[in-house]
Amino acid sequence: MDFALKALGLDEASALPVPALVALVGEGFRPGGDALSAFIERARARGDFKTEAGAHLVSHGVPGMHAERVLLLGIGDSAPARVKKAIGAAAGFLKSARFADVTFCFAQDTCALTLEAVVLAIRDALYLYTATKTTHSKLEPSRIEHITIGVPDLEGQSPLVLQAALTRANAVGEGIALAREWANRPANHATPTLLAKVAQALTELPRIDCEVLGPKEIAKLGMGAFLAVAQGSAQEPRFIVLRYQGADKHEAPVALVGKGITFDSGGISLKPGPEMDEMKFDMSGAASVLGAFRALAQLRPTINVVGLIPATENLPGGRAVKPGDVVQSLSGQTIEILNTDAEGRLVLCDALTYAERFKPRAVIDIATLTGACMIALGGVRSGLFANDDALAEALAAAGERALDLCWRMPLDDEYAEGLKSHFADVANVAGRPAGSVTAAKFLQRFASRWPWAHLDIAGTAWKNGPAKGATGRPVGLLVHYLLALADDLAVQRAADNPPKAAKGKKARKA
Repeated sequence: MDFALKALGLDEASALPVPALVALVGEGFRPGGDALSAFIERARARGDFKTEAGAHLVSHGVPGMHAERVLLLGIGDSAPARVKKAIGAAAGFLKSARFADVTFCFAQDTCALTLEAVVLAIRDALYLYTATKTTHSKLEPSRIEHITIGVPDLEGQSPLVLQAALTRANAVGEGIALAREWANRPANHATPTLLAKVAQALTELPRIDCEVLGPKEIAKLGMGAFLAVAQGSAQEPRFIVLRYQGADKHEAPVALVGKGITFDSGGISLKPGPEMDEMKFDMSGAASVLGAFRALAQLRPTINVVGLIPATENLPGGRAVKPGDVVQSLSGQTIEILNTDAEGRLVLCDALTYAERFKPRAVIDIATLTGACMIALGGVRSGLFANDDALAEALAAAGERALDLCWRMPLDDEYAEGLKSHFADVANVAGRPAGSVTAAKFLQRFASRWPWAHLDIAGTAWKNGPAKGATGRPVGLLVHYLLALADDLAVQRAADNPPKAAKGKKARKA
């Protein structure tokens, strides 16, 4: 599926001989003398259509128009969030399409973030999981291949800015699709080994390198917490190290650390049976790191990024770690494992310690870490914890731009009291109160040397019910954060290295 941007007024849209035309009509719509404007006004006058977000009307053979089908789609105040909602309401129309081309046109001016929201919402609406389905499945992918997005008076809308938004949206969309695809796959089709192969395949893209460590290399490093989780499974663990080099090799990278539990049974502390199948989504943090790297390779920002993925299953085998066992982490700290279902923080703590060798400018871990965060924030916002205010503010702002929202949670020292242990340096769980916070406090012990943030995506990484499946969050948030940081670093480089004044003959010639 490809997207194209085009200058398109309503009079020109009225004359387009296309299979389908989708008119995005907001509260600021002002009718002109064209057939499409007349159709919108008739529909509004009859009460058949409103401009509120999600309202829609499908018609065929509209007088004066050449499009075979016309969909009027209300987008409210035209804000990106309302546009996203509107496209979602039109998902049925798009999914059932039996045509290859569709044109979207704005009935009023738009901005870059709204354009980006349109592209990502269309991609979301047309996504269909097929990896483990056969031809016996009744679900068929949409036939849409080409999408044109028309914007009135493109010259007055800063074409370079809008084109950049389209490019960014396509890259983020590809990253989200990769994350969704692998998070959706059943655990037997997304083992640690297969996840490592996906990471290695990314090296075919520009500026990406990958190293994969197996059990022997992991043990040699001293990742005792990570290996404790892995020892109950017949599937071998993998520690995946991705590198994106977009800047000078001496520039400090941002480290993204993704929890890669490809299936979480809870281990000896076995989870309840209902909905345990959804624990295949417990590697969504890892999937988001893969998706972010996919987008980076396409956008090529001037920044260095490291991706770290500790990948393993958590199963109750005969060799599985037991409640009360004490293990030593890569940092040297010992951990009393009071609950084997609190395994994500065990694999992450070793990855966070490993990140120190890159001397990063910031470390961000992404994990489906706690059910407590799901209870606190539901499926709307991811939980954000950080030891650095500037980093927290940058991530929150990126989430707003990407419509991939987060909410900052506290990290008061008092929350760590429950993690004290009689038999080790720290316990892996505290009591039930503030479970998402105490989990973050555990991770903070291993990330104190650098600006660090933790995104708990337990409530946002997937949906259940009729729309069951991975969301691809927070790929959008991560990419927007990295792009904004790359812009800031470019300004800083320019300030640190101003152009030198020309001298001698060159100066006179100039």
